[in-house]
Amino acid sequence: MTNSAEKIYFIALLPPAEFQAEVTTIKEYFATQYNSSHALKSPPHITLQAPFKWDEGRLPELAQVLAEFAAGYPPVPIIISGFGAFPPRVIYINPLKTPELMAVQGDLKARLQSNLGIVDEKDNGRPFSPHMTVAFKDLSKSAFKTAWPEFKQRPLFFQFDATNLTLLVHEGGRWHVKSEFPFVPSP
Repeated sequence: MTNSAEKIYFIALLPPAEFQAEVTTIKEYFATQYNSSHALKSPPHITLQAPFKWDEGRLPELAQVLAEFAAGYPPVPIIISGFGAFPPRVIYINPLKTPELMAVQGDLKARLQSNLGIVDEKDNGRPFSPHMTVAFKDLSKSAFKTAWPEFKQRPLFFQFDATNLTLLVHEGGRWHVKSEFPFVPSP
């Protein structure tokens, strides 16, 4: 049970609107063809910090840490290449593990832990595996077995610079953008 002033948040990189629309179309395909609609409850994103509980009264403190962190980083180049899976239930769009993406996630995780005590309890030292989920949780194991061969070799390529660190909040059974913190291009 969460304290009434606590909400659940996570921190991510969001692609530009035109690619979000393309990803949402893929999520809608999974909803209609494979009865897996859970991924539609959040905008397309690459999670940098898994969901965590945070007191709304302390949002200014969280926002300040995120703003200062983002201001110290240039936009993050993202290269999308095909699809990946975490069997037996997750299919995702595959962002490459570029040095820039791996660094921003590792540095953010360290900053959140040292400045705010935010730690992903499920992490257990697992390496960061960037992904943009299109089907999970409500994708049955049998639907996964049908869908994965369909998407495994499917080509998808897109490049963009993530220009903001995005804080999302869980409200009304969905994830919504709460705040964006711009990365600052190098002079």
